[in-house]
Amino acid sequence: MGKKTKKSEVDVVLIGAGIMSATLGTLINELSPDINIEIIERLDVVAAESSDAWNNAGTGHSALCELNYTPEQANGTVKIDKAINIAEQFEISKQFWTHLVEKGILTKPAEFIRQVPHMSAVFGEKDVKFLRTRFETLQKENLFKGMIYTEDKETLKDWVPLMMDGRDETEAMAATRMEIGTDVNFGALTKELIKHLQEKENITLSLNHEVRDIEREDDGRWEVEVKDLKTGEKREIKARFVFIGAGGRSLLLLEKSGIPEAKGYGGFPVGGQWLRCKNDAIIKQHHAKVYGKASVGAPPMSVPHLDTRYIDGKQALLFGPYAGFSTKFLKKGSYFDLPASIKLSNIRPMISAGLDNMDLTKYLITEVMKSPADKLNALKQFMPSAKMEDWGIEVAGQRVQVIKKDPKHGGILEFGTEIVSSADGSIAALLGASPGASTSVPIMINLLKKCFPERAKSDDYRKKLREMIPSWGKKLNDDATLCNDVRRRSAEALKLS
Repeated sequence: MGKKTKKSEVDVVLIGAGIMSATLGTLINELSPDINIEIIERLDVVAAESSDAWNNAGTGHSALCELNYTPEQANGTVKIDKAINIAEQFEISKQFWTHLVEKGILTKPAEFIRQVPHMSAVFGEKDVKFLRTRFETLQKENLFKGMIYTEDKETLKDWVPLMMDGRDETEAMAATRMEIGTDVNFGALTKELIKHLQEKENITLSLNHEVRDIEREDDGRWEVEVKDLKTGEKREIKARFVFIGAGGRSLLLLEKSGIPEAKGYGGFPVGGQWLRCKNDAIIKQHHAKVYGKASVGAPPMSVPHLDTRYIDGKQALLFGPYAGFSTKFLKKGSYFDLPASIKLSNIRPMISAGLDNMDLTKYLITEVMKSPADKLNALKQFMPSAKMEDWGIEVAGQRVQVIKKDPKHGGILEFGTEIVSSADGSIAALLGASPGASTSVPIMINLLKKCFPERAKSDDYRKKLREMIPSWGKKLNDDATLCNDVRRRSAEALKLS
């Protein structure tokens, strides 16, 4: 007789101990403290994959500097709808963190968020014209009031001396700057959120546990099969609701659930590397997140930027990322992840998306082939005086872009985040990447509304939500007074200058 499989029951299982599960768990506990939760993580620490500070850009994505959120149209105008939406969402995340600080749940905001100016920088007459148009369009919006534009070299020397040292004075260049930009250490934030959750009697964290299967039971609940990677012991957890927030691995686990809504989804993994400055004297000369324009075919997370970071209390300077390709869906994943994700239901969308994105394929091949000298040349566009001896390579995290069915093209590649859930809302998975962590709070609130509709309709739920996020249900961009009040409160609580 073999050992009997251990069984347990909870209300909610959260798969993956990253920023998404930490955010969802915290929201659930704040809104419905009676709900029992188990968090499952296959690694021996939390926030070790996409949420880790070295594995992501650390930018509080609010469209203040990211040019890919404001595409130029054929007639020369700039489309800003996406930028406004992302800026609104990041303010919601900040309001939630503000609430948690005021409540004493987050006690050291400087460990996870700091004010770092957000800048866009472009080179050449054509891109200068684009940036000028972008600035003129955005500055009319409440969320972007305070943005400054310049083509003046002396002003640029004051803003970004490293970028101007050794630069040809005749080169056309322009930049925008917003002082209220932020650097966010999502790893530190995740750890503090999960530490708070662990203190609750009805919430359990299981590290070194890997989800092997997810099956629907006759009573509508889900049976999650888990293996303890240290002891080899298997157990089964029954849950009314399952959230799959396992980064790139979410697609593989979603497929195991067998829900029809998952059919047709595929994933395209994109890896990356940073150049990390090793010279403290250089690091101290730069204090901004400066984003440029992406190469043709480049995915959003590969937009080049010279990036001030604060990690473990120390200032750092990164440049990149340089995209790459691997069949792994996670940094600590398997080379069989991509082949394992291919099913009969998603072969056509994946092939169609591949054929429609040959520019991306060409770009990734070019990136993989880049030598250290090629990487340095890319950096020199931002920092002409750069020397290789001052920089080292840092491997970034893996991102899996969403491929989905499309009636016209067969399949399309989506550069964003997407929630896929069952019709009854009993299981949901987060797929995709950018802007990801920065918009984790509104994404998870919308997930709760979809997956817990009865609770979400209650007066108590709505009251608590408004207490946590005063602007919920309103548009900050439409109300200058509310926008300024919300930002002022967040700046005070989060200790942003």
